[in-house]
Amino acid sequence: MHSDTAADRAVRTLTLEAFADTIVPGAKRSPEDRAVAGAAPGGGAVDAGAVALLETPAAGVVDGLDSLSLLLNQHARDYAARLGTALDPDVPPFVALPFAQRTGLVAELVAPGHPEKDGWVALALFSNMAFDTGAHLHTTEAMAAGHPGLRAMGFAEPDADGLWRFPAYSYRRELARTHPGTTPAGDPS
Repeated sequence: MHSDTAADRAVRTLTLEAFADTIVPGAKRSPEDRAVAGAAPGGGAVDAGAVALLETPAAGVVDGLDSLSLLLNQHARDYAARLGTALDPDVPPFVALPFAQRTGLVAELVAPGHPEKDGWVALALFSNMAFDTGAHLHTTEAMAAGHPGLRAMGFAEPDADGLWRFPAYSYRRELARTHPGTTPAGDPS
């Protein structure tokens, strides 16, 4: 089931952004940003496109995002009640949690033995994947847009033609000769 109204979609997006930001924190996008807690400098999973990756049909999780968002907000209500934390009703419950409480709740959800662990671990993995690889983007486009994860890892820029060539071998030696049938573009024969 997918969210039907704009309000439902906004709640889902904010909730998923807050979850992704809990996994790979980043800087707030604006002073009014509630989903991104601002717990780390620079871009995090949200800026890297975690929600776009989750919503890519190839990821295989899009059909469960509404349910996971609803569950996460219910867990946030329960967690806040246990801790005596008042939640701002203007934002989804998970978004309303302070960052330390978001991380505490996520730690519980991904802990061994939690009955929903697989769903939360999948969301966490996709949040990391968006940051580490920009898997939903072509690498040259991600680099041109300043993808925060690829930049943080020091991923090399492509040559002017958009291809990557590495004149210095990472092991300081050539590991294998290029096959004689390899085309100038690097494709196998």
